[in-house]
Amino acid sequence: MSNEFQGEIKPYYEDSKPWWPEPKRPPEGAPNVVYIVLDDTGYSHLGCYGSDISTPNIDKLANGGLRYTNFHTTAICSPTRTCLLTGRNHHSAGMGFLADIDNGFPNSRGRVSKETALLSEILQEEGYSTLAVGKWHLLPSEERSLAGPFEHWPLSRGFERYYGFLGGETNQWNPDLVSGNEYIDQPKQPEEGYHLTEDLTDKAIQYVREQKSAAPDKPFFLYLAYGATHAPHHAPKEFIDKYAGKYDQGWDVAREQWFGRQKKLGIIPQNAQLPPRNPGVKPWHSLTPTERQLFARMQEVFAGFLDHTDYHIGRFLDALREIGQFDNTIIVLVSDNGASPEGQQIGTWNEYKNFNGEAEQAEQEIVHIDKLGTPEAYNHYPIGWAQVGNTPLKWYKTFVHAGGVKDPFIISYPDKIKDAGGIRSQYHHAIDVVPTILELAEIQAPAELKGIQQKSIEGVSLAYSFEQPSEPSRRTTQYYEMLGNRAIYHEGWKAVTYHIPGTSFDDDKWELYHVDKDFSENNDLAQSEPEKLKELIQLWWKEAELYGVLPIDGRGILGKFSGGGQRPKAVTHKYYPGTEGYHHYVLFNPRLTHSIEADLVRTSADQEGAILASGGRFGGFAFYVQNNRLVYHYNFIGEQHYVIVSAEELPVGPVTVRFDYSAETQTGKLYVDQLFAGEGDILKVAYITGPGVFSVGKSAQTPVSDNYESPFIFSGELKEVRVTIPQYIRDQESLVAKELAVD
Repeated sequence: MSNEFQGEIKPYYEDSKPWWPEPKRPPEGAPNVVYIVLDDTGYSHLGCYGSDISTPNIDKLANGGLRYTNFHTTAICSPTRTCLLTGRNHHSAGMGFLADIDNGFPNSRGRVSKETALLSEILQEEGYSTLAVGKWHLLPSEERSLAGPFEHWPLSRGFERYYGFLGGETNQWNPDLVSGNEYIDQPKQPEEGYHLTEDLTDKAIQYVREQKSAAPDKPFFLYLAYGATHAPHHAPKEFIDKYAGKYDQGWDVAREQWFGRQKKLGIIPQNAQLPPRNPGVKPWHSLTPTERQLFARMQEVFAGFLDHTDYHIGRFLDALREIGQFDNTIIVLVSDNGASPEGQQIGTWNEYKNFNGEAEQAEQEIVHIDKLGTPEAYNHYPIGWAQVGNTPLKWYKTFVHAGGVKDPFIISYPDKIKDAGGIRSQYHHAIDVVPTILELAEIQAPAELKGIQQKSIEGVSLAYSFEQPSEPSRRTTQYYEMLGNRAIYHEGWKAVTYHIPGTSFDDDKWELYHVDKDFSENNDLAQSEPEKLKELIQLWWKEAELYGVLPIDGRGILGKFSGGGQRPKAVTHKYYPGTEGYHHYVLFNPRLTHSIEADLVRTSADQEGAILASGGRFGGFAFYVQNNRLVYHYNFIGEQHYVIVSAEELPVGPVTVRFDYSAETQTGKLYVDQLFAGEGDILKVAYITGPGVFSVGKSAQTPVSDNYESPFIFSGELKEVRVTIPQYIRDQESLVAKELAVD
């Protein structure tokens, strides 16, 4: 209904006719909607999809709803989340790759186009309350600072409340939290029992209870996106220890066992085959005793992480039941891609070592075995366990073979789904979820939203399958492209190719599978069915034209982060810290020549604390005052430390201190009131700085140095801090690995 005034205005109220616009209301009986999005959880990781990991609450959700065995994603996080929230293919929506890359073309802007509205924006216009909790990762890195722009933050994309983290991953014990449009400190510390999964669940329960208390007849949409089970794999010790010894038999045995369990559950066909190990995965029996001990513990930690996540999902589902909002709620539970290979062959206690090319052997890593899963580690398991997590499929996240794109998908809606515990095998994709929700809520996708013409929804509803388990899939074709890897599904067949960055696309070898008969893509028919392969490759190009996939960008992750923008120029940022300091997102690469200068006042020699810090325990730097001396500490991936301390004590009273780093000489120098005060070598600087925040007046989250405890707030007075750095516009080296595995 138009909001144009429909009353009558006269000179005086008594002669005028008032009119009130009718507020937009959802259709009578419209359901609540909940998305529960897991991260890097493979096809077989859930108990109800074949694993031996305890997931009773997710299993219960599946037993009351439907499991889909042929559901697909995009192979990586930001694009899949774009599909789940828009109902359009990720290239159509401008998210060809991670939400950190703008490659200069419409298909990869690192943000969701406003021509492809999010489900939150559609439902908000229809009178829903809209709530988001957890991982976002749908806006470019350079837009995450307190200067914005905020137009692609959750509150500007249809969500009315938000609590979570904006990037692709975060420390589960010490996360980088945002509430609304503000960065905040975590509410308590790990030693007080803090864990992000519990915190996100608490917030989701709070938001829903408050919404239903204030507007009991108004439906809500909750987007609950956990950081689990993306690395770092963090969980309370009691959850991890439940699995002690469980994986000593190794990944080959576990994979066979999970495969057998999948057949008993009926989530893979009885004629499905278990392919050989992926290249690079060694037979378990060939590993050294040290490797077997370390790798088994890494899987125990992952299992505990998923078990812990399931426990808190159960808390949330119970909260819905307690307030009578379970049966009338559509609950979608899905993973954004297959299990992750980013732990490489031996896994790691600190994944930032791998990002910086510093992976070691098991003999070096095992000294950290007791840290795994705790606040003292930032760990990831090896690829052998990722392969088990994708049983019976080949390859992993980022590949468009089934191991990267075929994922668990559960939908619960007791008011409409009567085949409780049913299994559905129709072929579907992440773009099909939005049209399903709209059909069930009896809402039409808008042709225009907030004055912007909308692209048509590209997904097809899967609601038909609720009551028709044997009906052929209404999705007959789906293209895939990720990092130059390409695939096309069409009427039971799939052509797929893996692209090696730096090589010609013309040299890519295409494979062909009759996936209606070959669930695990095990039998390549490219040689025996050349005409079918040619037909599918031609269809891929047609679909690529239709959905804006071109140009294909096959440069690989590192290549996508380089080239194209302006080159650096020196800029100085000024910070004015308060009494408690603050932190926020800053793009700062300490590998480049830079200077940190601060004006401070101390009234006594015992006043100390951090002036500026970035990162933390697993890599970063801190510039601080301790024991009446000026200190610069560089922490290289948690294992090498470079410390420069002023030769003389600092004077009491006002003083200007400075640290200069020369990338050319790899040296750092300290100055006090412009006088030289000390120097030292900093021979190894990470290409990808460790996890953690940029903080002024304190060292937030975790300490860079073991010589202090966070937050190490400066107890004197910081008047001003100035940082002079080379700044990139789009060609930002500092982005590369902060986002390398953050999806």
